[in-house]
Amino acid sequence: MRRLLLPLLFLGFSGLAQAEPVHGIAMHGQVALPADYAHFPYVNPHVKKGGKISYGVVGTFDSLNPFVIKGMRTTARGVWDPEYGNLFYEALMQRSSDEPFSLYGLLAESVEWDDERSFIQFNLNPKAHWHDGEPVTAEDVIFSFNLLSEKGRPPYNKRLDAVAKMEQVGERSVRFTFNEKANRETPLILALSMPILPKHAVDPATFEQSSLAVPVASGPYKIKSIQPGEKIVWQRDPDYWGKDIPSKVGFDNYDEISVTYFLQDSTLFEAFKKGDVDVYPDGDANHWDRAYDFPAVQKGDVVKEVFKPGLPSGMLGFVFNTRRPIFGDVRVREALSLAFDFEWMNKTLYDNAFQRTQSFWQNSKLGAYGNAADERELALLGPAKDKIGPEILAGTYTMPVTDASGSDRKVLREAVGLLKEAGYTIKGGKMVDASGKPLAFEVMTQNPGQEKMAVAFQRALKMIGVDMAIRTVDDAQYQARSNSFDYDMIIKAYTSSLSPGAEQVNRWGAASKDAQGSFNYAGVADPDIDRMIDALMNARTQEDFQAAVRAYDRLLVAGHYVVPLYHLGEQWVAHWKRIARPEQVPLYGYQLPTWWDARAQ
Repeated sequence: MRRLLLPLLFLGFSGLAQAEPVHGIAMHGQVALPADYAHFPYVNPHVKKGGKISYGVVGTFDSLNPFVIKGMRTTARGVWDPEYGNLFYEALMQRSSDEPFSLYGLLAESVEWDDERSFIQFNLNPKAHWHDGEPVTAEDVIFSFNLLSEKGRPPYNKRLDAVAKMEQVGERSVRFTFNEKANRETPLILALSMPILPKHAVDPATFEQSSLAVPVASGPYKIKSIQPGEKIVWQRDPDYWGKDIPSKVGFDNYDEISVTYFLQDSTLFEAFKKGDVDVYPDGDANHWDRAYDFPAVQKGDVVKEVFKPGLPSGMLGFVFNTRRPIFGDVRVREALSLAFDFEWMNKTLYDNAFQRTQSFWQNSKLGAYGNAADERELALLGPAKDKIGPEILAGTYTMPVTDASGSDRKVLREAVGLLKEAGYTIKGGKMVDASGKPLAFEVMTQNPGQEKMAVAFQRALKMIGVDMAIRTVDDAQYQARSNSFDYDMIIKAYTSSLSPGAEQVNRWGAASKDAQGSFNYAGVADPDIDRMIDALMNARTQEDFQAAVRAYDRLLVAGHYVVPLYHLGEQWVAHWKRIARPEQVPLYGYQLPTWWDARAQ
């Protein structure tokens, strides 16, 4: 069991390194907004709060505790959910969506740190209080970190690994002094990615017993009602402590937020058409082009909007579970990737609406695609560059472009050639290994959209004697099997930001390979990948950071852990006209927590 880090009370600052309190911190350079900023630039600070909004999601829920893994529960949306603005629990700082990675005061009104980032001190806002009126204290912060380090799910249970000492300073400050495991991003992760829980209202003995009992939190909303698995309704707290602090002005604009759960996306969309759901984010090109011919659109009551964020493309694809022996050979993974006929799928299923994704940070300076490796990158990679193909190093590598016939012989021959190198041959129409065992696996899908892409892949693989089965499961089973890595292949989306950091450990780091509930779906454990993650998290200059991310991207592409699919480069959202939004769209795209009910104005 982890040794708990106990709070130490300091009456003054004697013996501690001194630093000037600041209102915000950035991963690289300085924050964009001055200390006297009034609000984020992408909000409407004059909006009148009121009205309501109804969201819809596909799935179910059976818990209000997203921080534990016991029982593999599915948590209700909004509890700890940046998409909706963390309605319930809060972190020490708030992220600006208009900067790569900058944080501003929330529960902590100011912070102190040194140039080496050997420590960070959070100075709590004296106004901060829990829903029951009790103040948020330094003891609450220390309690939260200790509790989640002992009983939390990944990555919360690892946050104190980089902390040498956690101590209370004065009446309302907590200082974290870091050890050799920390990196340049560690203080920002502690500030943004750890929920603060009330010590007086949480029983550590029952914390892991996930339930629907309503806990105490500090956020802008309280739970009004729950229909287990079907609906949760949030009610704005008129006494919310943070409604006037700069990082929250223009947010949390509805008096009531409801989240309704649907078994299928088609049912959700029908509810949207009837007006029972107010907002419908869309990612299906055919659906976006053809499904909006109902009366509300024709009358102008439903609006279709396209947003263009300044973000890298990210990666959507079929993910190989390399824990499975059949996917242990990179040549097998590459061969199966080559066999997937993207051009046929794009033409047949999507009217050529999409672009093929070539790297994890495409459409940015951080990506390997279109950018040749420079001296910085090559120095970082060292001998690892020898396992990266010359085209990937040159930034010119692309997935093969077929003739879109669905049976491009040239590309299929290349795939068969790679499989032959890996010890496979075609016998009796089946791709088999030296012992005669067929190359066969199953892809787990979650919805009709994924199933449609899987069928296209299945069709291509059948031509070279590879047997791919498809299993579509319900939301609960999908979540449970994803958490326990119980699949051969899965379809996942990896979002990409302009400031990748510690989340990459949870996606691709060796430490997360066998951690139940981590996002290392591919089961990767590569020392060179770990080195690049470490390099990008510890880069001090933008130039070194860019070189580290590019080198990292090249290793991921060269590893063929994912069969790349497509990206939009746009965000598509349909919404009822009664829901309004600010004019300015920030770097990270549209922000639902800043929208409002126009009927309340």
